[in-house]
This record gives sequence, C-alpha cells and structure tokens, in this order.
Amino acid sequence: MPTECSAEPVRAELFEFGPVEGRAVVTGFDGGAITSDAGALLLGAADRAIGLVGRFAECFIDRRRPELVEHLVPTLVGQRIFGIALGYEDLNDHDELRHDPVMAVLAGKLQAGRTDCAPVAGKSTLNRLELSREVATRYHKIAHNPAAIEALFVTLFQEAHKTAPGEIILDLDATDDPLHGHQEGRFFHGYYDSYCYLPLYIFCGRHLLAAKLRPANIDAAAGSVEEVSRIVAQIRARWPQTRIILRADSGFARDALMSWCEANGVDFIFGLARNVRLARAIGAELAEARAESQTTGQAARRFKELIWTTHKSWSRKRRVIAKAEWTKGEANPRFIVTSLTDADGDGRHLYEAVYCARGEMENRIKECQMDLFADRTSTATMKANQLRLWFASMAYVLLEGLRRIALQATELADAACGTIRRKLLKIGALVTISVRRIKFAMASGCPYKATFATAHRALVAAAADTC
Repeated sequence: MPTECSAEPVRAELFEFGPVEGRAVVTGFDGGAITSDAGALLLGAADRAIGLVGRFAECFIDRRRPELVEHLVPTLVGQRIFGIALGYEDLNDHDELRHDPVMAVLAGKLQAGRTDCAPVAGKSTLNRLELSREVATRYHKIAHNPAAIEALFVTLFQEAHKTAPGEIILDLDATDDPLHGHQEGRFFHGYYDSYCYLPLYIFCGRHLLAAKLRPANIDAAAGSVEEVSRIVAQIRARWPQTRIILRADSGFARDALMSWCEANGVDFIFGLARNVRLARAIGAELAEARAESQTTGQAARRFKELIWTTHKSWSRKRRVIAKAEWTKGEANPRFIVTSLTDADGDGRHLYEAVYCARGEMENRIKECQMDLFADRTSTATMKANQLRLWFASMAYVLLEGLRRIALQATELADAACGTIRRKLLKIGALVTISVRRIKFAMASGCPYKATFATAHRALVAAAADTC
C-alpha cells in the first residue's frame, strides 16, 4: 500500500523587526483562534445579571419566515450592543467580528446553520435591524416598539435598587449631536454653530432613563413635560412613596414644566437666566461681595432669596435663590428657581450642594457620546437614528451595570466606560475549543487580572441572586 502524504501547511508570511540581543524579531498572522476582546465575557455575565439583551430583543417584532432565519433577533440585538460596548461603532466592523469566537460565545452560538454563514451576523443583516420600522413591511420585516424600549430603561433603573429610595433626583439636559450629511430633521443651531440634532437625556445619578432624539430647531425644554410625565408615572407605579426632584439648567426653567411639577407633586430646582431686573434685585449683596473680594483678594459670594415672577411668562410667583458673587475682578451673579422649601436647606445649601451637583450629568453624556458613539446618527431618517441612539444607550446601561455590580470594590469603581473597555475588556486570549469546554487563555501579564477576578466573582453572585 502506498504511503499517503499530507500536504505541507501553508506558511504564513513573516514580518521582521529589529533584532534584540542578537535574536531576530518576527511576527505573522499564524496564531490561530485568538481574540483581542476576551474581557467581553464579563459583559455577557453582566447581561445575565440584569437581563438587558433578552428584554430589549422582546421590544422587536420579527416577521421573517422562521425556516429561513439564520440569526435570531436576540443574537442581532446582543451583537450590536456588545460591539458598541467594545468600541466597534461601525456596522462594517461586524463583517470581521462575525468570525470572532468571543462574539459567538456571547451569542451562545458556535456554528451557523448554513455553510455560507458565520455564527453571528454581518453588516448587511445588522443594517436591516437598524433600519427597522415601527410596523413591519415587505422589505423591513423586523419592527420595533418605541414605547416598550423607553419603558425598559426605567425598568432597568428600578431593578438596580433592592428597595425603593426615599428620594431621587432626575437630571435633564440637552446636548448637540453634530450632523455631517442631510439627515431628516437636520437644522442649524446658532449656539452650537453647526447642523445637529438636539437630543434630550434624563439621568438619575449614573442611571440612564431616557435618550430622546430631537431636531435642533426647538427649545431645549421641548418635549420635556411628556418625557418626565411618562417616567414619573412608571416610577410611581412601583415606588409610590419616593420623592422625585427634577434638576436642570436654565434652559428648562419653563412655566409649562414647572407648572406640571407643581400640579403633580414633583419638586424641581432649575437654573434661571439672569436679566436686568434680577441683577438689580441683588445690587446691595453684589456690592458687599465686591468689597470683601477687594479686601481679601479671594472670590466672595452672598446669597439672597426672592419671591419672584416674570412679567408675562410665569403663571405664579416662585422661590428664587440668587448668588451674588465677585470673582477674578468681575461680577458673576447666578440664579436658580425651585419648589424646595426651607426644610430642604437655605439658599447656599440648595445652590452649592444640590444644584451644582448637576454638573456630574455632563460626564455621563460624554460617556454616551464619546465612549459609546451615541452621536453616530448618520442614517437618513430620524427614526433609524433614534434606534441607533437607543442601541448606544443600552450599551451604556450594560457597562453601568458592570460598573455597579462588579467593580465597586476595585480601582475601576468610578472609571468611565472608555477606561473600563481599555483596561478590562480589551484582553488578548488564545481560544481553544474542545468537546467539553471553550477556553480563553488570556495574557498572563495582564495588569488587571486581579480586577477581572473580582468582577467575575461579583457577577457570578449577582446572576445567582436573580435565579
């Protein structure tokens, strides 16, 4: 019997670099199954702990023929959220990611049912998901339910608390989402000096409750009454005794929103734009602050409380707190309007300790837009861009769940989403698959392996508690 010879394996091209201690340094793409995102397994564990992807997928309606479907909606939804969390903003990235073993494991699907498919989807299938309508059509067979998606954010927020809090503060803010094409709803905004959208965000601490895409030709507070009333109703259905306070800058000090709060038992503390009448009302206090500052060489401030109303735009008088400050050789007056009473604190406390804390919300918006690409709204229609915004927002909620559940006892407890990705998710690993297990052999020199171990223990315990 003749000997059977096997063909020699094709050798990968090697790339040479400068020698070290007389030894050649070479590299080649011949390592086999290797991933650079092994830490993403923690994202899968975080998802199991909070149940995000499955319930988000339930907000979609799949009208495709089941016998022809290779990638189910939960696979598509999870793939997009995990991809954004890992820093892959473009759908084009998924033409390579669909072959990544980490994505397959996160999807719970190691092999495709068809020979011409990968375990997870490519850019074209994901693009059809992002272009889904509210009602399925012949050419868009996956639809989504906006109301269900909006409600899920609030549900996930409430589930993050073991007991109902006595008081919560909801922060509202509008920001710019620059546009570089001719998207639907594109308008020029004078303040931001660009064509943009003007999305409305609502947070409670680090928890994201709403991300509403809006055109830029509107007031910053436009639609805030509707968003707040929806969120407050859902919160009170589960936490009827929780006190709710709204906090925002002067763009939201509108009579419609304040009147709604007063009629519905919701407190508020908003910035108030200064004008000649307000500045005149604190003239004496500003003179005192100026004299003190010139004597000490330091900034000086005084506080004064007013019962105030506008000539036309307000329907009633309200409590206004004025900060008369002199700093760096000039006046710096600031004003807030609030429904909070003396029992909640004097003017200085309400301004310095309560109102000024709203600045932390801006860091959360930066995480959403800079780390998780919430401003990547480049499709033609507003509805498709709104869905993109929700995908990015769900990626934020997932990473916040990881931070809250798994990283509180670590050095990454207060890390931004981008930092968590870089230090904990981007870990190289060699992947071996056998009959009994799938092993990710991560880099032995990973500087955050102790943090990874701590996070894993916390996530395992959290998942056990949900069972």
